Amino acid sequence: MLVSLKSFLLLLALIGFAHALGGVVGRGQKVTVMGKLVCNGAAAADVKVKMYEDGTIYDTKMDTMNTLADGTFNLMGSQKKVRSIDPKLNIYHRCNHHGLCPKKVTIHVPKNAVGKGSKDAQLFDIGVLNLANKFPGETTDCIH
Repeated sequence: MLVSLKSFLLLLALIGFAHALGGVVGRGQKVTVMGKLVCNGAAAADVKVKMYEDGTIYDTKMDTMNTLADGTFNLMGSQKKVRSIDPKLNIYHRCNHHGLCPKKVTIHVPKNAVGKGSKDAQLFDIGVLNLANKFPGETTDCIH
């Protein structure tokens, strides 16, 4: 029993150490996400889109851009981690919203869209997203 407890504690310490190295240890993982944003049928230009690795304690930004004039975006991110990354998109918009802070919509990227090691990431296309819709978990965000 004592040996297995020591082994378990050693394993926890190694995982913590690997995480503390900031990605020096682990396998490379990458993801590519694209889509088009519209507001009431018109292209949603200049909308802030950020991709994060959804961390347990804090999120790590992987890529960011504003949508093009036609409402399209293409984000690519990569990280070297021991555990699998859990990417998500945060979209900050003002479609049909006149409040002080923009609305924030979060979309989680499926695990099968993440490429591991030398395997290329599959392209995850969210398609056309109408920001005029109501989304589960939608909030406002003044600091992004």
